[in-house]
Amino acid sequence: MAKPAVAAPGSAFERRFDALADNVGRVIRGKREAIDLILVCLLSEGHLLIEDVPGVGKTTLAKALARSINGSFQRIQFTPDLLPSDVTGVSVWHQSKGHFEFRPGPVFANFTLADEINRASPRTQSALLEAMEEGQVTVDGHTYELERPFMVIATQNPVEHEGTYSLPEAQLDRFLMRVAVGYPDRATSMEILDEQIESSLADSLDPILSARDLLKMARTTREVHIARNLQGYIMDLVETTRDHADLALGVSPRGALALQRASRALAAGLGRDFVVPDDVKRLAAPVLAHRLLPTPEAQLRGVTPGDVLEDVLDSVAVPRTRSRGQD
Repeated sequence: MAKPAVAAPGSAFERRFDALADNVGRVIRGKREAIDLILVCLLSEGHLLIEDVPGVGKTTLAKALARSINGSFQRIQFTPDLLPSDVTGVSVWHQSKGHFEFRPGPVFANFTLADEINRASPRTQSALLEAMEEGQVTVDGHTYELERPFMVIATQNPVEHEGTYSLPEAQLDRFLMRVAVGYPDRATSMEILDEQIESSLADSLDPILSARDLLKMARTTREVHIARNLQGYIMDLVETTRDHADLALGVSPRGALALQRASRALAAGLGRDFVVPDDVKRLAAPVLAHRLLPTPEAQLRGVTPGDVLEDVLDSVAVPRTRSRGQD
């Protein structure tokens, strides 16, 4: 009998996952679903795009994640005059030593917040591509490894369009997830007013895990079992997007891998050592929607990537769940 990759429900993994979510939830009230998705992204060793209105706690959330694992945090305010070297770092001539010395940029942190990323030029946006995909930065022919865990949390405001640059498809594809935090409900808003919860509270959070603990959890998620028919289901979804009449661009192989990685992390966070179809369906929108590009004709009709993905999910048959030994 195969040894379970993750212990049974109620395991140490699940308890640590819940402890992380509860800790972040101390400053981001009433948003457990969004927090769970963000932790799934983190444990999948992916990068996150938060698209939402101002003032809902995007920066606070990034700080809370960093504090919860005692990790380093850097914030980059993206503006039209920001240069690639402002992100990655620069080599500076050291007069007394007689050679150039590399001064790391803010991307050298466990959590790098790229605030309002779509306000910078495409050239500066592309400075993040190597870091996000390879976990390294190359400056003046020298390659520098980034410390793990490494996560880019980028934000963009869907309301303000003036003075912004659309993120290129190549960069969007490197974000494992896109999520929205949204406004809290009235009851939660009243709690925030009563307790005067402010963003500075994130700085006072106690660490729940170490960076080493988090990396160990990330490795564990890779061992979560996913049945062959569920891998086929993922591929059916992906291939259907590529053939859809309303899409000019479907999901890439990177997107299929991202959905599998995220499904494994979600299953582990729920205390299971195997993936079920509901894991894949729950994560399809945050993992796949931002990778879809509707055709100009579809856009004129008001069709959104979310509309297309909903149609794809409805049209693709969901496999029956099997036990681990039957795939």
